[in-house]
Amino acid sequence: MKLGIFAKLLFLSLFFSSSLLAAEPIWIDVRTADEYNKGHVSEATNIPYDEIAEGISTLTRDLDASIYVYCRSGRRSGVAKETLENLGYTQVVNVGGVEEAMKKSAADSTRESTPEAEQ
Repeated sequence: MKLGIFAKLLFLSLFFSSSLLAAEPIWIDVRTADEYNKGHVSEATNIPYDEIAEGISTLTRDLDASIYVYCRSGRRSGVAKETLENLGYTQVVNVGGVEEAMKKSAADSTRESTPEAEQ
């Protein structure tokens, strides 16, 4: 009986500890390769919006992964977001244009490195 309780406690401990660990969001730049090469969020991978359905599995198959998409103005990233949601991804955010994405990425990085974030 003790083993059963131990096993349950171990399972719950592993389950909740892994759930509490915030995974880094997946950043996807859905612009063309030329646009991406001219400047992008440092964490971003380039998958053009019209290739997102085929390309997403190279980054994640976790339908609950936190995914940020952006482009130049927000239109193509809106299309990419809708495509990903139609595939079953549940945590997709259209960050908008590249300028907004860079600001959000910088703000997120700053927040993660502050002492308050470590508490």
